[in-house]
Parts: sequence; C-alpha cells; structure tokens
Amino acid sequence: MDAFFASAEQASKPSLRGKAVVVGGLGPRGVVATASYEARVFGVHSALPMAQARRLAPNAAYLVPRFAFYRSISEQVMELLRALSPLVEPLSLDEAFVDLEAGGAAWDEESARLAGVRLRADIRAVTGLTGSVGLAASKMLAKIASEQAKPDGLVLIEPGTERGLLGPMSVRTLPGVGPATGDHLRRAGIHTVEEIAEAGADELVRLLGKAHGQSLYAMALALDERPVVSERETKSVSVEDTYDVDIHDRVRVGLEVQRLADRCVRRLREAGLSGRTIVLKVRRYDFSTLTRSETLRGPTDDPAVVREAAARLLDSVDTTGGVRLLGVGVSGLADYTQEDLFAQAAGERMDSGVAEEAEDTPEAEPKAPVERRWPSGHDVRHTEYGHGWVQGSGLGRVTVRFETPDSRPGRVRTFRTEDPALEPAEPLPLVRERSEAGEASVGGVAGLG
Repeated sequence: MDAFFASAEQASKPSLRGKAVVVGGLGPRGVVATASYEARVFGVHSALPMAQARRLAPNAAYLVPRFAFYRSISEQVMELLRALSPLVEPLSLDEAFVDLEAGGAAWDEESARLAGVRLRADIRAVTGLTGSVGLAASKMLAKIASEQAKPDGLVLIEPGTERGLLGPMSVRTLPGVGPATGDHLRRAGIHTVEEIAEAGADELVRLLGKAHGQSLYAMALALDERPVVSERETKSVSVEDTYDVDIHDRVRVGLEVQRLADRCVRRLREAGLSGRTIVLKVRRYDFSTLTRSETLRGPTDDPAVVREAAARLLDSVDTTGGVRLLGVGVSGLADYTQEDLFAQAAGERMDSGVAEEAEDTPEAEPKAPVERRWPSGHDVRHTEYGHGWVQGSGLGRVTVRFETPDSRPGRVRTFRTEDPALEPAEPLPLVRERSEAGEASVGGVAGLG
C-alpha cells in the first residue's frame, strides 16, 4: 500500500487530501511512522525524529496513529489477496507476498500482469486507496519490483533479466543488508550487487560469516528459494510506551507497568492466546535497557496474574535516575489457558478486599476526575455537529474539524476539553458497503507494498 497510514488519513479527512500529512508519535521523542508523498517532498520520511520532521515541514498536518482503523482496512486488502491464492504471507499491515501460481491466478507473465492489474483496481474499489504491485519469480525480486512500482504502479521483472536489473543496485537493496552490513561491505570496497557477485562466495563468507555470506551471494545471483508461507506463528505479544519526560516517581512507574500489563492482556485475548512467560522491559535515563522475565506454571490470560508478575519483575529493577521507556510482554504462547489457581484466587481476594473497604468507608475522598485526552487526528462526535476529528488540543481546549470521508471539507470549531457534548468516536469506514465495489475479480510471486 502507498504511504498507507497517511493515505488512509487523507481518504477519511477531505480537508487533508493533497496536503502534507505526517503520522507518528507527536511527543519530543516521537518518530514518523508514515509521511504522505506531499510531505516527502520536504524530506520527511519514516523513522525520522518528529522534531526534525516539524522543522522540515512546519505546515504539515501531524496526526497520532489510529491503528484499529488501519487494521480494518488492512484486513479488507488481505481478503482480496486470499481470493487470489491460499498462500498469502503478510509482512505488516500494508505489505504481503502472494503465490499466484498456487491459487491458479497466474501461470505465465501475461496472466500474472493481468492479476496484478485487477488486484490494484479491486483495492482501489474496496478501500479507496492505492497499492503498488511487484511481480517476479521470487520473493526478493517481487519486493524490489513493488518498490520500483511506487506510487500506484505495477512492475513485472521478466525471467532472464534479473541479474542485469540487480547488478547496478546498491547492496542495501538486498534483504538482510542493513546499515552495519552495508558499512562492512563498503569498507571492503563492495558497493553494488554486481560487486557482491564478483567478490565470490568465499570472500563473502570471510567477511560476514558462513550463513550470511552464502545467503547474500545467492541473492546477488538473483537466487531466492524462500517459499511464500501463509501462516507465521506468533512468538509473543507485547506493548510499550516511550515517555516524553523521564519518569522518576517509583509509584508512577509501578502504575504505568500495571496499565501496560492490562493493555498487553487485551491484545492477548483479542488474538485468542495465552502465555506462560511474562517479560518486563525498562529503558533507563542513560538509554541502558533491562529486561526481566518470569515463567509461570501454566499459560494465562488473566490480567491480575500478569499484573502481579510484572510488579514482581519491577521490584528487581533499579529505576533511580529516571525511566524513558516501559514495556510488558507475554511469550510462550498457547491457544488455551491453564490458570495458576493460587495466584488467580489471590487476585480475586485482593479485588474483593478493595471493594469491601470502599463499602465500609463511604466518607472516603472521591477520586479526582481523569482529564480526557484528545489525540490529534482521532475521531470524535458532537451531539449537535456530528462526526469530526481532532485538529489539536491544549490549555483546556480541543479544536475539531467536522467532516466525514464522503463530505466536503468541513468547518472547524473549538470546545472545552470537558464539554459533555463531545465524545470520542469510532472511525467511519472509507467504503460503506462492500457490495458497492463488487468482489475481487482475480507461476510466480506478487509483492504488494
């Protein structure tokens, strides 16, 4: 998919169409997740620090990601891919490999090209967004072709042309060549894929080790035998937060860990999973990162059990000096639960004890109301003005633009953050009825991304 998060935001917000849009973490330590093509003109790209992006494109719209919204669109696209073939390998929300031959959708170059053309048309009809398709005889080449096809295009690498195509490309084009490997090869005088092939397998093994060297040499010769794998086993479920300001208060650190544990369990349950090993991740003020883990007697998806385990793990971590990132994860996954009954019972007793104490002390001080947060770009609904999205908030005010995916650019109004007429809302679908767009109409591998 092309600039997926930003394109989805532009499609759902008429006032942002054709404008520079940047999606990512908006705090001082945030990074860009996706930038629209209009923002890329200014040098904004994914993984760029958000503060730098704001300097490059001060007039762009900066939005907090809406992952549930993106996931719903992604599932529509993946459904179209599964109609093409039983072998679909998702790489992320916006990218996947498809074995067209396995599904009978393609058996030669012409049928593959036709399948790609129809797929792009179906994606546009169902989601309103654009995707780029790369067609080739292997996963590596299909990925490269899809990058060449961006934005909103299709590239087919014809058999027999692979070596000539790869030769002049940078070594960073090949899978597995990141900044470190790229620098290592550059110091050895190797800058292009053709130079990797010329260096030979023995030299690459000497430079990079046996497994990596042999794999890289084969890819430089356009050899990639990796199959399209339809199912990837989930190894772990985790959540983490990076804080704009280091947390020094130990009590608040504990509360953040409890909150993260609850979020992690929600994800675990949404996936229909449970897990045995609880993992705590702490990045301290000096960027040192500590991980602690505890393995339970059986898999669980009980939030009380996960909270208690995470709290025990935190007890073993020194947070003096401040904490900049916290994370809680669960691994050792299973699709059933075998609860630790003693821990669960203890949690139930603790919960009931809190309830009884509250009943016995009606004169207790009421809790202060939690201030409502209004993330930029997220959906809201007003009892009088209808559906809109947050343009910005601060100093007790929230500014909302009222528009929908199929409306004209809407008007802007400002409210108190505690205005009872304003509530968070679910995103509106880009295409209201699947039937309006029709169903999907459609050897080698297609790479969508």
